[in-house]
Amino acid sequence: MDFDLTAEQQKRFDDLRDALISASPEPDGSGAPYDRDRWQEVARLGLTGLCLPTEYGGGGLDTLDTALGLEAFGEGYADTGLVFAVSAHLLACAVPIRDFAGDDVRAELLPGLASGALIAANAMTEDEAGSDLRTPSVTARRDGDHYVLHGEKSFASNAPAADVIVTYAVTDPGAGFLGLSGFAVPRNLPGIHVSEPFTKMGLSSCPAGRVRFDGCAVPARYLLGREGQGTAVFTHSMQWERTCLFAGYLGMMNRQLARCAEQARERRQFSKPIGSFQAVSHRIAGMKQRLEAARLLLYRAAWLLARDRPDTTAIALAKLAVSEAAVANSLDAIQVFGGSGYLAGTGVERNLRDAVPSTLFSGTSEIQRNLVAQSLGL
Repeated sequence: MDFDLTAEQQKRFDDLRDALISASPEPDGSGAPYDRDRWQEVARLGLTGLCLPTEYGGGGLDTLDTALGLEAFGEGYADTGLVFAVSAHLLACAVPIRDFAGDDVRAELLPGLASGALIAANAMTEDEAGSDLRTPSVTARRDGDHYVLHGEKSFASNAPAADVIVTYAVTDPGAGFLGLSGFAVPRNLPGIHVSEPFTKMGLSSCPAGRVRFDGCAVPARYLLGREGQGTAVFTHSMQWERTCLFAGYLGMMNRQLARCAEQARERRQFSKPIGSFQAVSHRIAGMKQRLEAARLLLYRAAWLLARDRPDTTAIALAKLAVSEAAVANSLDAIQVFGGSGYLAGTGVERNLRDAVPSTLFSGTSEIQRNLVAQSLGL
């Protein structure tokens, strides 16, 4: 096993991280969603199209290199909400369009998705279909050369800002998993209603809202794959998202760890740097251990997926390790910074608020443990 990055990979990572550090504004704490100018700023660095085909303006990267790009994003950019928003746009939306849309739809949508001219949202979750995706209520009825969509999705990141909504609806109620179909729906079609952005605990700069379809007639060419293939399309997109999106949290934790080590070296109590106290130094060592273990699991899952060997257990272990390390490390960071870490505006408490949702989206920690247990015959 060779654990070294190639010279090309390391240079791409360093150049991207450094460019992002220069571009990254410290979030103002207002919780305001990103605007198009901020989106375009990171899009110009290639982040909105990392793994999209080069012929459409993308970077043409595989899963491991995409993960490395998003890790650099998370390390170099202070606003984890925008890191998440771009990652969701790319992995849960652009990837299924890349791999399942017809040639005409790919030509129509992928250039804009790669350049950042278009923003995409993934609308899968419903009030009664979150972790249990067997019984979604949104339906799509074939009517000539259109599908007519009815129903409501309860939580869609990027939806209030989106130009394209990737969604899933039941086309054959009696077919179970084979009755679900995926669609790439232009936001400007009549019959689409998106709520105002939710007020959330974390990732506040990424707007999320409800999406309602009231007899929305979607041209059949926007079907992803074949009718009834929606479960396979969604599973494929989740393999990419659960593997690559969480690399952004690796970057966040790396930046967080550096800040904690600096704080431990510089802050003094009882006439000593606080890092000289074992209670502090061991806490930071534990943060390092969680980060490095999670990184190895994520790189392994990405490496397997890049070789067309998707491993559900490896992906679940990586997602679980990264998300739970992000929460634990963020709690530890608040302890290292003490009272100042509890205050808004330092970024320390914001890391914790941004880390908590990572245990919920893309499949909860409990779902990931279910997948691991199933692999053990339980």
